[in-house]
Amino acid sequence: MHTVEFDLVVVGGGLAGLVAGTRAAERGLRVLVLEKGSDPRYPCNTRWSGGIIHVGYVDPKEPPDAIRAGIARNTFGHTDPALGEVLVSETPRVIDWLRAQGGRFIRAGAVAWQNWMMAPPRPLVAGLDWQGRGPDVMLRLLGDQLRKRGGTLRLGVRASRLIMEDGRCAGIEADDGTRITAHAVVLADGGFQGNVGMLRDHIMQVPEQVKQRGASTGVGDGLRMARDVGAAITGLESFYGHLLSRDSMVNDRVWPYPELDGIASAGIVVNEAGVRPMNEGLGGIHMANMLARSAAPLSATLVFDSAIWNGPGKSARIPANPELVRAGGTVHRADTLAALAAIAGIDPDGLARTVAAYNAACAAGRLGDLDPPRATDRYKAMPIATGPFFAIPACAGITYTMGGILIDADARVRHESGAVIPGLYAAGATTGGIEGGPSIGYTGGLSKAAVFGFRAAEHAATFCKDMPR
Repeated sequence: MHTVEFDLVVVGGGLAGLVAGTRAAERGLRVLVLEKGSDPRYPCNTRWSGGIIHVGYVDPKEPPDAIRAGIARNTFGHTDPALGEVLVSETPRVIDWLRAQGGRFIRAGAVAWQNWMMAPPRPLVAGLDWQGRGPDVMLRLLGDQLRKRGGTLRLGVRASRLIMEDGRCAGIEADDGTRITAHAVVLADGGFQGNVGMLRDHIMQVPEQVKQRGASTGVGDGLRMARDVGAAITGLESFYGHLLSRDSMVNDRVWPYPELDGIASAGIVVNEAGVRPMNEGLGGIHMANMLARSAAPLSATLVFDSAIWNGPGKSARIPANPELVRAGGTVHRADTLAALAAIAGIDPDGLARTVAAYNAACAAGRLGDLDPPRATDRYKAMPIATGPFFAIPACAGITYTMGGILIDADARVRHESGAVIPGLYAAGATTGGIEGGPSIGYTGGLSKAAVFGFRAAEHAATFCKDMPR
């Protein structure tokens, strides 16, 4: 086996990995970043993302208490307090650091959490359009900065096993037969959303009926390698994703946008019997998880009226009205609920009962009495009363998994014993403890990736320089 030596090896060339590698090289370490994609513009979730850095839907430059409130509100208190504080304190610093590397940001909309979008922005149309957009530009910029500082980005190489010596992580073995010795390793290869077996084991019954909304390149290698050396694992049961048109299973023009969360949160989601199977008031990420976990993930339909179609249906950054229609997505329309049910393949009597009960609960302000209950503190429920009426066949779209390797505030990997594993770090979607949990909370994938990639590099720089060369 061929052996090479570095100070730091980073597994994964997304935002977490390239931030870690570039910052570590800037701090004087000999850095190698391994990326299994072989194309210079290898697919990854960062490239396909919307490019907005926020923390719990709060501008990261807001006062710390506002950011803490956003984290608490959006994760229902699930986030590890120490990790949450890192997001609060470090996200503004990391944004400034990205700008110092040459990264550009624009204000994307009227809401403050969209103040930090990587530029140039993607067009506000349906489908996948990432080449030359902000996240793609940012990754290429970081790769250039890594190389300028003496670091190496190797493409087409997949890490296979961690090297351990006396309880310390001492490098990586790669699938090309290379043994890479190092003082430290950062695992930043994403979640396990692209691994059908792991999805079935931990999250959903029928992963083949859930749309891969991201690049699907994360297959859990980092999680597997960390677990093999005794790392603590947490919260594998949830993912970040959205409701999509069911046509996304066969029509690439309708994903990853538009997402249908706003329509579903204003109206109702029903199954083929016309029955509501979930709490729409908890939002699209929750609904996507509930649908994916069901035995029939392709059985849901969004039902709503013209007021919702012309209100929340137009309010998303890339709105279903009219972008879904323009992209060829299915939107059923009828003058009566009975006619709509016939077109959409829903039991008409079941749908009539469900809509009547829902409308009565809306009028009485008693949505919590429905079965299942409907939350009202996050999204406004609107009655389904103004024709014409609409139905969109839906599916769950998974972007990345939320649980994984347990880390401390310096991105050091924790052992099952509670101690840290010296020389081993993790960042981004391969980690747990920040998002997910019983209420499927969300803080922001790009902020999590960039901040803990940066944090790993900062700690590793000191750790590696204390090691003999």
